[in-house]
Amino acid sequence: MICIGIEGTAEKTGVGIVDSKGNILASTGKQLIPESGGIHPREAAKHHAASIVPLIKDALNEAKLDIGEIGLVAFSRGPGLGPALRTTATAARSLALSLNIPIIGVNHCIGHVEIGRLTTGAEDPVSLYVSGGNTQVIAYESERYRVFGETLDIAIGNCLDQFAREIGLEHPGGPKIEKCAKSGKFIKLPYAVKGMDLSFSGLLTAALRKFESGADREDICYSLQETAFSMLVEVTERALAHTKKNEVMLCGGVAANIRLREMVKIMSDEHYAEFFMPPVEYCGDNGAMIAWMGHLMFKNGITHNIKDTTIIQRYRTDMVDVPWMKSSKKHLKLPADMAEKGAEANLYKDNWLNHQAFIKERVFKGYRIHEIDRRLRKERTKKEAKLLGEAKRCGVKTPLIYDINKDKKSLIIEEIKGIPIKNVFEDASIQRIKNISTMIGEDIAKLHNCGIIHGDLTTSNLILKDEKVVFIDFGLGKNSDLVEDKGVDLLVFKKAISGIHYKIADVSFSQILKGYENADNYDEVVKKIGEIEGRGRYTSNE
Repeated sequence: MICIGIEGTAEKTGVGIVDSKGNILASTGKQLIPESGGIHPREAAKHHAASIVPLIKDALNEAKLDIGEIGLVAFSRGPGLGPALRTTATAARSLALSLNIPIIGVNHCIGHVEIGRLTTGAEDPVSLYVSGGNTQVIAYESERYRVFGETLDIAIGNCLDQFAREIGLEHPGGPKIEKCAKSGKFIKLPYAVKGMDLSFSGLLTAALRKFESGADREDICYSLQETAFSMLVEVTERALAHTKKNEVMLCGGVAANIRLREMVKIMSDEHYAEFFMPPVEYCGDNGAMIAWMGHLMFKNGITHNIKDTTIIQRYRTDMVDVPWMKSSKKHLKLPADMAEKGAEANLYKDNWLNHQAFIKERVFKGYRIHEIDRRLRKERTKKEAKLLGEAKRCGVKTPLIYDINKDKKSLIIEEIKGIPIKNVFEDASIQRIKNISTMIGEDIAKLHNCGIIHGDLTTSNLILKDEKVVFIDFGLGKNSDLVEDKGVDLLVFKKAISGIHYKIADVSFSQILKGYENADNYDEVVKKIGEIEGRGRYTSNE
């Protein structure tokens, strides 16, 4: 069977033709270049309406096919801009009805991952998906692709485009910034990583203020790019360390950036993982990825009636069943002398005055420039030592610190002989999971009431010892009483649980919130979690 795919989530109109064996027979596209400002949804819709039919003809010519040889129509159902999605869906329906063939609406984000797997041979990667409208760290777990981390506000592509527009560079901004950055020098900008999530709005505002105050354009472009990309690679590194997968894939339109590709490759090598990236022509939005997704769904019995082909503007990656995927049995393999390799540091077993201990060394990250790397390692080592002590005084169990080496950016800490909560949750009964989750919530409340934000709450950073929970890895932590920071702290944990422990995620997190009831501003914090979850690039506003 031959499938034609129609893409139109934002400013790019794409048509692709793919056969059932995964051979890409055609891929054509046309991009809207706005005269001023950003992409307007209705202008994008008009662009799609004018472009789809000519692009279908071009794709058929490229594939050397007649329209009657098409057996399946696929279209991007979301996420995206409402008017653009509706135009694309209408065109797909018209084509399917006129040819009397099946139609399938597909998830745009998963399309990027699947065209990447098709063209690279990656089996089960942690994927960094970066584009104008989306920024996500995606990995397969329990029959779906899970979002392990994402932007809490604007997407990286949107950030770059907005910055370029404000400083007088043409659209699209990413390639212009990349070129401008080659001759720049570093200027310190905010670095906002929150567990496996991240935020770009503060970085964008700070970069614009630096430019307005007279900083050189080249320096700001260089600093914005290095800071934003370091954040992206770090959250991917965290997901890799958490999932223990041994493949990393970069996809999406921003993957065309040479510097970002270099950084992700270096991080993968440092973690003994294999790096993949699709050909550049399949990184940006394209019809071929939609067509291939159509095949995957159709082969696995997923079809749609015309009445079921409505768009889903906020179509989450983790809303879609992916029965064609299987978890790989391959996992990261570490050197024999290394006890653990996290995103923050390497752990080596040691002995301190006859006490079993770990050396936690924040090693140099080759993907980060020295100015960013030195600052982060120094700040996080000092911060972790401080917060571990403060948390203990607030009644939360943490490892003892035996020594600090400021030169090596390392700590010698007590070895906690327990079981990571990540492992406990894999085999525990529901009642045991509830009990442990309640304890975790109670301890998070103690931290927050003391003004401590952990910053990286995952089941990998909690250890069960003597039926008590021990909190470790405070490197991303900080002191704050803000409701926003407390909400983000809990939301980071909710996503981490959903990624690895999907089947018990709702039960566990509801019990965590139950244990959290003694927290100051409990109602405000819980409300804030929902508010933060609702933020995003695509809204119902048109």
